[in-house]
Amino acid sequence: MGLKPDHWIRKMAREHGMIEPFVDSQVRDGVISYGVSSYGYDIRVANEFKIFTNVFSAVVDPKNFDTKSMVDFEGEVCVIPPNSFALARTIEYFRIPRKVLTICLGKSTYARCGLIVNVTPFEPEWEGYVTLEISNTTPLPAKIYANEGLAQVLFFEADEECEISYADKKGKYQKQQSIVLPKL
Repeated sequence: MGLKPDHWIRKMAREHGMIEPFVDSQVRDGVISYGVSSYGYDIRVANEFKIFTNVFSAVVDPKNFDTKSMVDFEGEVCVIPPNSFALARTIEYFRIPRKVLTICLGKSTYARCGLIVNVTPFEPEWEGYVTLEISNTTPLPAKIYANEGLAQVLFFEADEECEISYADKKGKYQKQQSIVLPKL
């Protein structure tokens, strides 16, 4: 990276539009923190959710996903049922440079409540809003607060560009604008 990690993130955000909207510092007053951190960027969850439900006895099949297994919800607080999960999206739109790969991990505030955030790596030249998977591993309903921090993105810059980027292979989740369900 050459620069200190937080300076590198600011530089990449300014010069490459890597994160939009970009919050230049850590916001933490009365909210679950978001914005630039020491070695990454704490992303926020938008107020749009798809909550899994068993109302219609659908089967979850990644090759033939049945949308009846989900309920759409929009609001400032999403309650995830016990032992269930929800999909959401980030407020931030990402444009990952060709020499960069990211890993995203859930914030400890949620992890300590039994809420696990799963996000696959953002590959070189992937762009879009991130679809977030939020699992409630507890036997109790759990709250997610929209417009606040949910996970931290860590950035890894390679010495050389990759041979084939996500854009080159025309990845199926490229430039997603909303919560995107599984595709084959």
